[in-house]
Amino acid sequence: MSGQRAGGAPGQVKEVTSLANPIVKDIKALSLKKFRDEQQAFMAEGLKLVIDALDLGWSIKTLVFAKNARGNAAVEKVAARTVAAGGTVLEVTEKVLTAITRRDNPQAVVGIFAQRLAQLKDIRPAAGDVWVALDRVRDPGNLGTVIRTADAVGAKGLILVGDTTDPFSLETVRATMGSIFAVPVAKASQDAFLAWRKGFHGIVAGTHLKGAVDYRSVDFRGKPVVLLMGNEQQGLTDELATACDRLLRIPQAGRADSLNLAVATGVMLFEVRRHALTLDHEARS
Repeated sequence: MSGQRAGGAPGQVKEVTSLANPIVKDIKALSLKKFRDEQQAFMAEGLKLVIDALDLGWSIKTLVFAKNARGNAAVEKVAARTVAAGGTVLEVTEKVLTAITRRDNPQAVVGIFAQRLAQLKDIRPAAGDVWVALDRVRDPGNLGTVIRTADAVGAKGLILVGDTTDPFSLETVRATMGSIFAVPVAKASQDAFLAWRKGFHGIVAGTHLKGAVDYRSVDFRGKPVVLLMGNEQQGLTDELATACDRLLRIPQAGRADSLNLAVATGVMLFEVRRHALTLDHEARS
């Protein structure tokens, strides 16, 4: 592998065996939101995720790979791309990789990327576009699964409303299975979202236990849609519920009185996008 194995400047390849290495300490600190915010960075695990992120134009700060991956052509290529982009490449022991990922059997490649958020003011959905707005989502697994599902159905992006879990946490990124790099995410206070909503000329559809309309009865075709989903425990705030054009309900027959947020969002998204999803499209893609 080309590159130097010394020094601290970006665009270099370095061998690291110590957990006390300053770069390793900075990467380990990314498990805490405070340090993710300070560094404006986050971690993604797996060679495929790193390749996808680079192909989609995300800025890589550091690439970490296991010593036993040396000689792997794909890893070598990603390392070369990282160096060319001015990033740092670390070749590390399994002990260091385990400490970084907090996994006993870590993936052989980890990428540290610069955070990227969409701006609410720049979101102007066109006819047929679907965005998901999540009110105070708290569970990183739920958020990651919704991002992955939004990617699967071809939704344009997510808007996180209010005090939400971090889209760049390790748990959220893992749950997205790489979709964090393909689906734009914006953050907004409830007031900012409601102000933006006034200028949105489409359908805002929310799910609500008091909703009297079957979610399958609405024709979403040809219109921009914002699907508004509430907090896991409390649902939508009154203000957000009032801002909806439609309050919908998913019929249930069993003893359970509610669905998991990610499941409910998935059910709704596939209904909203039903007219646009075909197996023919899957075969062509």
